[in-house]
Amino acid sequence: MTGGGTGGHVIPALAVARELRARGHDVFFVGTERGLEAKLVPAEGFKLERIDIGGLNRVGLRQKLATLAQLPFTTLGCGRFVRRASAVFSMGGYVAGPPVLAALLWRVPVVVMEPNAVPGFTNRAIGRLVSRALISFPETAAWFPKGRTEVTGLPVREEFFRIRPRPRGPTLHVLITGGSQGSRRLNQAARQSWPLFRGAGFPVRIVHQAGPAGFEPLRDDFAASGLEGETVPFITDMPAAFAAADLVVCRSGAGAVSELAAAAKPSILVPFPFAADDHQTRNAEAMERAGAARLVRDAHMDGEALFAAVSGLARTPGALEGMGEAARQFARPGAARRAAEILEEVARLA
Repeated sequence: MTGGGTGGHVIPALAVARELRARGHDVFFVGTERGLEAKLVPAEGFKLERIDIGGLNRVGLRQKLATLAQLPFTTLGCGRFVRRASAVFSMGGYVAGPPVLAALLWRVPVVVMEPNAVPGFTNRAIGRLVSRALISFPETAAWFPKGRTEVTGLPVREEFFRIRPRPRGPTLHVLITGGSQGSRRLNQAARQSWPLFRGAGFPVRIVHQAGPAGFEPLRDDFAASGLEGETVPFITDMPAAFAAADLVVCRSGAGAVSELAAAAKPSILVPFPFAADDHQTRNAEAMERAGAARLVRDAHMDGEALFAAVSGLARTPGALEGMGEAARQFARPGAARRAAEILEEVARLA
């Protein structure tokens, strides 16, 4: 298993690893000491083979040259443990480069999971050489060999799939989340929108995950706004927060989009503009094309834009319900199980 650095890479890989372990297979990870895998993988009881490698995409010239010089040696070093594998599973990211290249060199089957509408740098580079590609959006298949892709979606906690449709009440329940660390842009837009909702007499209840940085002033200002709801640094039970929401305002990383689909929730998506390969914008565009979300560019998101988007959707009969149903078409339960089955298939054929 490889692909690390962030939770978006590591957490889905861990879900597949747990499924493989339950089937009696021996699973190990390849990652770096500084990535999130160094913390999460050993905590789950899996072995982590550590390598040292930097990025190539969206980095300075000095870093790029250093990585290119290091890449052949790290790739060859990966051979000592990749050669004993029956198959390699990759979530992409710069960490995946050396072990995937080593697998291709030693003819070990490679299965990649690409949850974004446009593949990341590593998966684009090796896309034509993989045994199978597991994708979330049908259009992503164009980047991989014909007949080797399958729309499996991204592993998502089962609690999101169990969320039942929520009947609309007189008060619109809005969940705003910029992720575990919060989003400065969403925090600013939310704060600017409070007097607009209040002044318009719009019946709304807002639950806002603001992140730990600068949370206290936001909490105090929201308490003074006169609106229903709360501003919190972190939401522990996100499935419950989704279940209570009529509309979700968030970024559009692969994990967030997959959770929206599983919960069949309408959303206002504000892509993080500095994400690698601008993949968040591509994800949001795919959701908007399907009628599942409203896309608002980061540069355009402020209090007026947030108020206009929320109130406009709420006042359009059937809009939120239709968006929720459209989001459901992207839901793929059992993604970890299917990934494990495919790894077993390619390993047997190798």
